[in-house]
Amino acid sequence: METEKNKPDYIAAVDIGTTKIVSIVGQKTDNGKIKILGMSRTPSKGVKRGVVLNIEESVSAIETTVESVKLKSGVSFSDVFVGIAGQHIRSVRNRGYVTREDLDEEISQKDISRLIKDMYKIPIEVGEEIIHVLPQNYIVDNETGVKNPVGMLGTKVEGNFHIVIGQIATAKNIEKCINRVGLKIEDLILEPLASSHAVLTEDEKEAGVVLVDIGGGTTDVAIYHDSVIYHTAVIPFGGNVVTKDIKEGCSILYREAEKLKVSYGSALGDIAPDDQVVTIPGIAGRDPKEISFKNLAYIIQSRMEEIIDAVAFEIENSGLFDKLSAGIVLTGGGALLKHLPQLVKFKTGMDVKLGYPSENLSIELDDEINHPMYSTSVGLILQGDEYMKNKNYSNKKQIYNDGNQLSKENKGDKKPSKIFNSIKNAMNNIFEERDAEM
Repeated sequence: METEKNKPDYIAAVDIGTTKIVSIVGQKTDNGKIKILGMSRTPSKGVKRGVVLNIEESVSAIETTVESVKLKSGVSFSDVFVGIAGQHIRSVRNRGYVTREDLDEEISQKDISRLIKDMYKIPIEVGEEIIHVLPQNYIVDNETGVKNPVGMLGTKVEGNFHIVIGQIATAKNIEKCINRVGLKIEDLILEPLASSHAVLTEDEKEAGVVLVDIGGGTTDVAIYHDSVIYHTAVIPFGGNVVTKDIKEGCSILYREAEKLKVSYGSALGDIAPDDQVVTIPGIAGRDPKEISFKNLAYIIQSRMEEIIDAVAFEIENSGLFDKLSAGIVLTGGGALLKHLPQLVKFKTGMDVKLGYPSENLSIELDDEINHPMYSTSVGLILQGDEYMKNKNYSNKKQIYNDGNQLSKENKGDKKPSKIFNSIKNAMNNIFEERDAEM
């Protein structure tokens, strides 16, 4: 298949997870929607709880998926969007303001950009960096609850922001892995934000909703209300600790424990059958073991309750418990555990549903991709599309503002182009001639 290189309507992403690494390519269609062209998955090595611990093993796994997805999609790409998570992620809220001198001019995007840039200067711990600055709402001259102040008149513009912070070393290790396979990171995206973009509807975000993405190494939480992101968190355990508990509780191999969890596991011990057992082959010719469904379910339930308690703590910490009308949406590979929605509803008292990544794509995904375990991967493509839209918008704003830099991504463009200068001079001459005639 003939490859097309770096076409602007192609978006590529790499999801580096604890249990799997996924490379995925999407394309912008004529109606402005995203179509998934190809996806490749391989078991993850060298990653623990969302953090790269072994560069060589991670590079090998990434390279395998990247080469595979290039063959499947027929697209050669060099820039990718990459997810970041892990127990090092934390978030804070902050408020900032700018004072405007020209009261007759409307508030512009430049004022908002200045406000956002100020948020990148807040004091953080040594070895940390700010990954995202997410606006929540604005206040213009004491008028609260403003979603978008651009075009309004006012002297003081304040903003409330949700700021996501992570460790520099972790981000650098991810970048090193991506660079080693000949790719460049276009942007690092917080994984719960990517998952929520793929799974949640606008109505759910407006009503108030908690996204819980249960991965292998981490459980990601994102809380929305009134269409605004209010809280994010990464809980440092996920499906792998459940498997580990089964391994130790039943004295079996890890791979057998994983098979048990997926095929026969349940998150509710009380409703598991008493009289059913599954036989596990003995190790190296030893006698086989019989595992009771009920015992298996109680092992799973105890660990899942611990994860749910951690999620409930984050919900309480957000201060929005009474305002989440849409309840909880579960996604990620761990969300498919039998009877998990019932356990979550019992423990939290909130409505619960499973979330699939096809929610915000007009073109239906095939069954392989439309799976909760790929929510982050598909979300990275959707977030990447939003990023490119904003980047293109910023580039256009640069031209209209005489080459002034407005976006963080275009640090190298310091001078307006010769073409722009020639157009500008021609326009100036036209107006000078008209003034002379008048």
